[in-house]
Amino acid sequence: MSETSTDPVTEFVESVADERRRAEARELRDMLERSSGLPARLWNGGIVGVGDLHYRYASGREGDTFVVGFAPRAAAITLYGLFPSYRPEEEPLLEELGPHRLGKGCLYVTRLDRIDRGVLERLVAKAAKHAAESTPGSG
Repeated sequence: MSETSTDPVTEFVESVADERRRAEARELRDMLERSSGLPARLWNGGIVGVGDLHYRYASGREGDTFVVGFAPRAAAITLYGLFPSYRPEEEPLLEELGPHRLGKGCLYVTRLDRIDRGVLERLVAKAAKHAAESTPGSG
């Protein structure tokens, strides 16, 4: 008999319609938690993220977000927070990752089985470490 989860992250991951994408979301949740040492939480109803990060722009606008996160979208998995400098093209690990696309601060992967998961895990750990070192109270 299966039990119903009261964990919003688990409920979200298990609600992903596509079976492969659901399995990828499970794997990514575990990877983010393991690589960062932080528990996953559901953000904005559709992003699984780890850690807490307060930001403030020069304009005075500020808010709270996660350190590293992902969204299991139909077309691709979107990963957020991997590039603290917002210059992903400067990240040498991307050459080893495998097929991906870059957006403004985002990494898009169509299938986890086509990329080097070890490289992705290193990117997550690197981003989490950077956030912990540069942002008081992050994590």
